[in-house]
Amino acid sequence: MNMDKEVMRFFPSTQTAEETIAQIGRIKQHFTDFGYGLYAVERTDNGQFIGYTGFAHPRFESFFTPCVEIGWRLGKDNWHQGFATEAALACIKYGFDEIGFKEIFSFTAVINKPSENVMERAGLNRVGDFEHPALPDGHILKPHVLYKIALNNVDL
Repeated sequence: MNMDKEVMRFFPSTQTAEETIAQIGRIKQHFTDFGYGLYAVERTDNGQFIGYTGFAHPRFESFFTPCVEIGWRLGKDNWHQGFATEAALACIKYGFDEIGFKEIFSFTAVINKPSENVMERAGLNRVGDFEHPALPDGHILKPHVLYKIALNNVDL
């Protein structure tokens, strides 16, 4: 999934197998440190792994950090079937009901309309824009949209 250019088109680059293994290590460490993280998503009809969704802490500084971010990534064979929205809604409910979050953020490149659509379908509201500090000036992915959902304005 991380090697697929289409899946990774809104990221600076695809990932090698070694980079993916390193990412898995960071995900495991996040679970150890915080008790939550990015969860594997499987299809209920056949048990196939299709991607992940869940929580992370952005590794950059901005006006809205520190915060908890919800994110997702699915293999392209499972796009446009509602799985990302379904998983995001389940995670948001879990984050508020079980973990005790007061607010959850999400963000993506301005040009990533599919992900922005998931944010809106999952009940997040656009609260601003920012320039991603990890990307160089002029990079097509640098302009980002910022979304948020707060415990007091959610009805799950």
